[in-house]
Amino acid sequence: MDLFSQFDAYIKKYRLFDKKDRLLIAVSGGVDSIVLCELCHQPGFEFIIAHCNFKLRGAESDADEALVKSLGVKYGVDVKTISFETEQYAQENKVNIQIAARDLRYHWFNQLVEELSINHILTAHHANDNAETVLMNFLKGTGINGLKGISAKDGGIGGRVVRPLLFAKKESLLEFATANNLVWREDQSNTANKYTRNYIRNEIFPAIEKVIPAIQDNLLENINRFNEVDEIYKIGLSNLTRKLITQKGQDLFIPVLKLQKMKALSTVLYDVLNNYNFTSQQIPEVVKLISSESGKYMISSTHRLLKNRQWMILSPLKPQSSNVILIEKEDEEIIFPNGIIKIKNTDDAPKINTDKSFAILDSSDVKFPLLLRKWNQGDYFYPLGMEKKKKLSRFFIDNKLSLDEKENSWVIESDKKIIWIVGQRIDNRFKITPKTKAVISFQLISSK
Repeated sequence: MDLFSQFDAYIKKYRLFDKKDRLLIAVSGGVDSIVLCELCHQPGFEFIIAHCNFKLRGAESDADEALVKSLGVKYGVDVKTISFETEQYAQENKVNIQIAARDLRYHWFNQLVEELSINHILTAHHANDNAETVLMNFLKGTGINGLKGISAKDGGIGGRVVRPLLFAKKESLLEFATANNLVWREDQSNTANKYTRNYIRNEIFPAIEKVIPAIQDNLLENINRFNEVDEIYKIGLSNLTRKLITQKGQDLFIPVLKLQKMKALSTVLYDVLNNYNFTSQQIPEVVKLISSESGKYMISSTHRLLKNRQWMILSPLKPQSSNVILIEKEDEEIIFPNGIIKIKNTDDAPKINTDKSFAILDSSDVKFPLLLRKWNQGDYFYPLGMEKKKKLSRFFIDNKLSLDEKENSWVIESDKKIIWIVGQRIDNRFKITPKTKAVISFQLISSK
């Protein structure tokens, strides 16, 4: 089967695009994207060409741009070009050049999609890229998901990014380009091993091929197998997490006891927590966290995983969307759904304040970190002035709180002891006395 027939079969198999779609082809000037243009032109697909000049190779980058612009004349299509100060962007955002180029490229593509009413963005990733990606992901420890390789269609830019050349090896693209008298440019930076992918392509693969000549074919076959395994794994994981995880608002609650009994603990934790930006390198520490004391936690770029008694609680870092908020010793202000709590430590002589929006406590027994959380059934405390404990549910009844007031009651907890029902009553064990030397005060500024 020739390349045109394979191309046609592949896009139909995965329903990537058809003749009614308006396409944007990302063209670098290399053989892969040049071939992609030809494969789209001959069957009569409607497309626009987009080229990014990252200004990383001086005159070479400008020559790439000139070649791509000439394709507009050849195919009678629009060519959109843009230049980026990629190195400056990388320095300002503290990312490597590859990430900087990707961020800049996809941000611009996103703009073009809106301006030009584009249905799909086509990139020229091919089978060799896919094999390299799988090996790279395996070495990085990305789990089963990383072993699936590059997807023919993914969620990038509203699900518009498609890769219609993943079926083709580099050799077949070169043969097609030569047979059709196509002109392309070689990017000399592809021979430099300073990038991980280039090192794998130029050094690792040739070395392995000496003892396993079919390494690329084997990896490509494994990609198909792992995609099927992933489908089965997702079903099993979905059933497991549905039984394991309870969601309350924005927070996920996972029982510690079930985690401790789990055989495939690290694998399950990785697949669950990876969705919340925890890395594979953090998983061993998460396993330790399960057996740690209450109040310990770990964070990702977006979430906090907190050990609270018999629960692991996963919460967004934005405190206003969480039902469990950690209060550190240095915190002076905490934002939560009911308003703001201002915190102050002082050695001044303690002063009693009967305003319910204040809690004035002896700080000697207050142990950080504190937990600000919604109350739970079974919670109890020692109300100010009483030597016996009382369940919060009974306290609410005795004080004639409405259903809405009860449902929206929060507490501050220190070392598993409730020290204040926020805006209502402090715990008698933490009251100030004539012996008090240091005070911690909390002030509720209600949002209502």
